[in-house]
Amino acid sequence: MDATAHTQAPDQERRTALPTEWRDFFTLTKPRVMTLVIFTGICGLLAAPGSIHPVIGFTAILAIAMGAGGSAALNHWWEADLDAGMKRTANRPLPTGRMRREDARDFGIFLSAVSVGLMGVAVGWLAAISLAAAIVYYAVIYTMWLKPRTPQNIVIGGGAGAFPPFIGWIAVTGEITMMPVLLFAIIFFWTPPHFWALALFVKSDYAKVGIPMLPVVAGERVTRRQIMVYTLLLAPIAIAPWAIGETSWVYGSVAVVLSALFVALAIPVLRERRTGGDPLKPEKTLFKYSIAYLFVLFAALVADRVLAAQGVIA
Repeated sequence: MDATAHTQAPDQERRTALPTEWRDFFTLTKPRVMTLVIFTGICGLLAAPGSIHPVIGFTAILAIAMGAGGSAALNHWWEADLDAGMKRTANRPLPTGRMRREDARDFGIFLSAVSVGLMGVAVGWLAAISLAAAIVYYAVIYTMWLKPRTPQNIVIGGGAGAFPPFIGWIAVTGEITMMPVLLFAIIFFWTPPHFWALALFVKSDYAKVGIPMLPVVAGERVTRRQIMVYTLLLAPIAIAPWAIGETSWVYGSVAVVLSALFVALAIPVLRERRTGGDPLKPEKTLFKYSIAYLFVLFAALVADRVLAAQGVIA
């Protein structure tokens, strides 16, 4: 036990020593976010032209998951004090004292380094470099630099979550073409309306700890307008793979319908309509729909590729 441990208060020492277990380390990887990361990474891999050995494909997704988990752990480490001040994050391992900050930092560095090395050796170095860029983007550019300094943190930081399908595609093809860039752009432009819808109903948490999220700094009216703007920008980008002939009408029709519904749900958010007993119902509806939107859109991309490969569609 190091010297600092002897200086801890008895209750703090018990909290640190007792419950630090695999569940706490698993929590550091942000499992719910990881689900989306893994899913979009798999979709990028399955939708890419060509083939990849199942073991190599599994290794690529494992590396993406480890990289995402590592950068998430570094986010926990850096923002431990902020998390302690917000209701929705106060029960995480670091704010509650169940884990030392250094352990979270070391865990994050370990996962990140292993993920990049594994991707490079087993899959390819272009994919590994892209994964390293994603880790640095989230853990350093977004978490340490953008988030505490600018209300545009989500806009610029959205690139961090946009990497998985990009990397999955590159793992198969070994090159960067228009399609992986479009997949990156879809998530990049999806992130602001998705996250700002959430921020509208948890803005008091961000205000309390001094994070300059758009609703806190610019107000709700500006945030609602920005949600609408990015929703409108997202729609043509989501449809673009069909428009440029990279997918069939199967993906195209799904993209059109889903994007039209996204816009329809963003309109009451823009107009600040209040329905039912919950004054923030439109925002919560849009937030929940945005999650389903991304899952169904990427599933349609994979379905389109599978149907084309089997000759069901031209």
